[in-house]
Amino acid sequence: MATETPVDDDVDRGPFERWVRRVIRNPERAYRAMFYTAMIVFLFTTLFPFYWLLVLALTPFNRLANVGLFPNGFNPEAFVRIFEILPFHIYMLNSFILAAMTTVFVLVIASLAGYVFGRLQFPGRGPLMLAVLAISYFPPAAFLLPLFRLFNGNVTIGLFGASISSPNLFNTPWAMVLPFSALFMPLSIFILTTFYGQIPDGLEDAARIEGTTRLGALFRVIVPLSAPGVATAGVLTFIMVYNEFFFSFLMNDGQIPEMLYESGKLLYLSNENHWAPLLKGILGFQGQYTQLYNLMAAASIVGVLPVAVLVVVAQEKIVSGLTQGALKE
Repeated sequence: MATETPVDDDVDRGPFERWVRRVIRNPERAYRAMFYTAMIVFLFTTLFPFYWLLVLALTPFNRLANVGLFPNGFNPEAFVRIFEILPFHIYMLNSFILAAMTTVFVLVIASLAGYVFGRLQFPGRGPLMLAVLAISYFPPAAFLLPLFRLFNGNVTIGLFGASISSPNLFNTPWAMVLPFSALFMPLSIFILTTFYGQIPDGLEDAARIEGTTRLGALFRVIVPLSAPGVATAGVLTFIMVYNEFFFSFLMNDGQIPEMLYESGKLLYLSNENHWAPLLKGILGFQGQYTQLYNLMAAASIVGVLPVAVLVVVAQEKIVSGLTQGALKE
């Protein structure tokens, strides 16, 4: 008597084999599984460092050796101590000023370059744009030695029988703003070139007929119509400069001006050329023999909060700017 061959659905399968079979029948299950897997990995790799900083910041200093996944005690005093030991708000203010100066400088130059690359036709436009973008792939260490010598006044140029030395910019904002601008400007040029190239020529021609110049048409017509792209370039530049490590660490001595106030009036300012940014403030809690990890963690959290708020507020502009720039109308 012939035995009946069992159907595949009746075969006893393991959970993984049953899931694979359901995925074959419904491929959307695989897409959802990949999405959730990628989301979990992304959240773990991005949010866990902040959680670990919070654990260190809330753990008392004498219990840091035995800290685990949860705070070994609860001591939020570190968030107050960082302002008592050091004027940490001055370091944060310096980073804000440096980021704002760089953002304004980058947007002005990138707007002019974006107009040229996006709306004008000239020989060699493609290779020149590629060369501009290639600068962003250079490691910052490649520029350190020449820039360090240049900004310390150690470069001398002979001109018409006279020697001209480079200015001493070390410890000044320009020793950081200029390298920041060179590193982060190519991305802004690329974003603005894409947006400016999408503006219809008729709008600019109408402005030119009314008597405005090319420069006037750029800032009166093209820039306002490209507001999402300008906002995206500005926010990304500000965030990258605020978080920059390499030149922020090497182009200053880590000091800030000492200020003496009396009755709300500034009586004494030690040296206005000390522009140490946020990074130096965080490292200021690291001594030769003692590392106050709880204070460094608290300072890192406080320092990153303004940028986190900026990202949350401007996320729609960033997303719309990047997506609109990818569409050719």
